[in-house]
Amino acid sequence: MLDHCSISHKGGIVLWSRSFTPAAAQAAASSSSPVNSLIREALIEGRTAEDKYEKDGYAVKWSFVNDLELIFVVAYQRILQLTYIDELLATLKNIFVKLFEPFLATFLASLHAATSGSAIIASGQSAASWNFAKAFENWDAVFDRILHGLESKAAQDRKARYKPVQISIEPSPPSDDMSTIPSQSAETTVDEEQIARNVQALKNRLRGKGARGGRRGPGRSDIGSGRESLPGSDSDTPVKRKTKTKTQRKWGEQAPTESDMASLDFSYEKPGDADANRGSLDLNALVDRDSLGTRTQNGMYEVKDWEFGLKDSAADDMISKALMSSQTSKPTSSSGSLGALGSLFARLTGSKVLTEDDLKPVLEGMKQHLMKKNVAKEIADKVCEGVGESLVGKKVGGFQTINAAVRLALSNSLTRILTPKTSTDLLLSIRTKLSAPLPSSQQRMPYSITFVGVNGVGKSTNLSKVCFWLIQNGLRVLIAACDTFRSGAVEQLRVHVRNLSMLGVNGATDSKGRVELYERGYGKDAAGIAKEAIAYARDHDFDVVLIDTAGRMQDNEPLMRALAKLVATNNPDKIIFVGEALVGNEAVDQLTKFDRALRDFSAASGGVGKQRGIDGMLVTKWDTVDDKVGAALSMTYVTGQPIIFVGCGQVRFLVLLVQQGCNELTDDHFVYTIEQTYTDLRQLRVSNVVQAILSD
Repeated sequence: MLDHCSISHKGGIVLWSRSFTPAAAQAAASSSSPVNSLIREALIEGRTAEDKYEKDGYAVKWSFVNDLELIFVVAYQRILQLTYIDELLATLKNIFVKLFEPFLATFLASLHAATSGSAIIASGQSAASWNFAKAFENWDAVFDRILHGLESKAAQDRKARYKPVQISIEPSPPSDDMSTIPSQSAETTVDEEQIARNVQALKNRLRGKGARGGRRGPGRSDIGSGRESLPGSDSDTPVKRKTKTKTQRKWGEQAPTESDMASLDFSYEKPGDADANRGSLDLNALVDRDSLGTRTQNGMYEVKDWEFGLKDSAADDMISKALMSSQTSKPTSSSGSLGALGSLFARLTGSKVLTEDDLKPVLEGMKQHLMKKNVAKEIADKVCEGVGESLVGKKVGGFQTINAAVRLALSNSLTRILTPKTSTDLLLSIRTKLSAPLPSSQQRMPYSITFVGVNGVGKSTNLSKVCFWLIQNGLRVLIAACDTFRSGAVEQLRVHVRNLSMLGVNGATDSKGRVELYERGYGKDAAGIAKEAIAYARDHDFDVVLIDTAGRMQDNEPLMRALAKLVATNNPDKIIFVGEALVGNEAVDQLTKFDRALRDFSAASGGVGKQRGIDGMLVTKWDTVDDKVGAALSMTYVTGQPIIFVGCGQVRFLVLLVQQGCNELTDDHFVYTIEQTYTDLRQLRVSNVVQAILSD
């Protein structure tokens, strides 16, 4: 049974709708109705390639009529298995367009007539004055007949499917074949001597197996046979093997003294080490002046934007160039994977309505192009399906119109997916919380950010870059060392804190006191350390707490439960997933399982925060992929959350190793890995990412 059905224009004007239950009618009238949620979370964001959309116990399916800009939507209870929904949408779409096409064409022309702002307002008023009830007065009866016919057909199919099948079995006549009569073997008598010989042979066989298996002591076959009471020979006596002990390594003639041990302990800084390190460490190597951010008029420090540099001097879109190249008289082989677009549309002349057959080779070439840009295969399929649905039924006339339609459809689809639905201004969120009014009896809590991700993606390194950005904006930062598993994790953060405290802010010689490290060593509970760090930051007037966590694989359930416990216990303001730009299909698996595990296990753990998922992403090693930035598209499509920052500086580090001609990493090179310049942090602009993905 259906709950709701509606026909509306893509601009938001509802032409016809019907609710079949009072609860569905009440839900359809609210802003959080399943249809409104479908428009906000699926259609606007370009997720139209999904099979269906589910919200609050409802399942929603839809279909488009692109040439008339119509959307047909059907909502029903998710628990019901209605097999006729797809056929219902197709039938409604065909019959509705055939019955009311003249009226719909006139209505669509009136909406497109507006060109200026005042004309748009007037067009909205005229659209509101349309009498849809009178125009579609016969549609209710037609809809009832269609729905009743499909429901009756579905009921008959169910009855035929579950109808019991009666099978009649006729008794077979008796057979005259004598070979079918069971044969009876003659009884053979076995005397006592034969039985004794058989038993002895069995014992000997079992005893032989025990000897071959290396079994120690008397076997089960020996018990009761008298062998256990007989004295064994010398060869039967078990030989005790001497355990081989590991020889201790000698480091010198004498054991190390306490002073020797203290000189070898680099876990903590000794008095005077800070001044010595200040003199020996080149502070200019910690900050790259070329990649340093800019300050606004109000003194806010902003990191640089990542800009995609075109190799050509042409400013036109690369798809436009591919399409225009097919018009030349000399046939040239397209080196790019989008050459199929130009070769297809160059053959289309005059006015034509695009069909699925026309777009099939284009969409296949588009999918291959996206996969070459490091987009996950699953995401590439869905993006191409969404672009195809938006182009099917479009009337194109002339090459320029086709060019504009293709470019607009693909660019709009990528832009809708990459455009964040939440704010990416992290600094605004921090200052909003810190400036919010509080009761006099309540103490202000710091803004907490938790960094999560798999092993080796650069969580600690990019956490320090975010810390540098926060310090430059005048905030006091406490770094919580909650990676109590990886060896050297606490020491790595300690070196970062030492370096960051030496860097100046707004001309100051250093930023000492603006950043501290909170750590409790190794093997401790990460959730407890984070809770203590937040309390310490609250009591000592820190503005932000950056929580570093241990890397873990997305399939490791015990470690994911431990991470969810940290989230549920401390309820951080932001949970940032740190991932690599080098991954393709793995990005979908990592983000999906991290987000689902955090939501499931954090809700099960209870605590302050419930149902917490990923709030944003930080993509590392961004400058190693050139224009293959498809990981950004895959990550944003999976979670619907924005990419807050991208980390770079990896290429400069690799060049440094090559210039030094090193064949293996030593302690000196480890200093370079943890001391990448703290300015190697960038912001993403949607237009730049779209340009990079569409480039040939």
